Amino acid sequence: MEARFNYAASTLGPKFVKHIVSASTAVAGSLPLTTLELVQLRVSQINGCAVCVDMHTKDATEHGETSVRLNLVSVWREATVFTEAERAALELAEEGTRIADAAGGVSDEVWANAAKHYDEDQLTALVCTIAVMNTWNRLNVITQQPAGDYVPGQWG
Repeated sequence: MEARFNYAASTLGPKFVKHIVSASTAVAGSLPLTTLELVQLRVSQINGCAVCVDMHTKDATEHGETSVRLNLVSVWREATVFTEAERAALELAEEGTRIADAAGGVSDEVWANAAKHYDEDQLTALVCTIAVMNTWNRLNVITQQPAGDYVPGQWG
């Protein structure tokens, strides 16, 4: 696949990307790195963002995540390798990404389950991460950014 254009090389693109990066880094340290990577990976899988799947799979591996867990993220409900807190985060990520698929968006049950495992700052970090990942995914999918060449740490 060839990118439709390099948004980073445009006049407006770098300004916009700078703000998305800033939003992404605002939640750093609020959640376990593993949880953040799993959530970012799941959102990207749902949205079909190859660039982000490539990036977050490699970054998670670089931070010690196992291939078994990474391979099971897309079927996390049937997998026994995730903690209850991780499962709650993945469920929130799915409902927060598929808001058009559910008449009421994120259900009260999913929110309550996440709130059992995460405090208010951590919930804020989860919601912000889900929102930012959806932004990155749409930017990359719309412009057809190719995947496969990412090297861990290359973008920050």
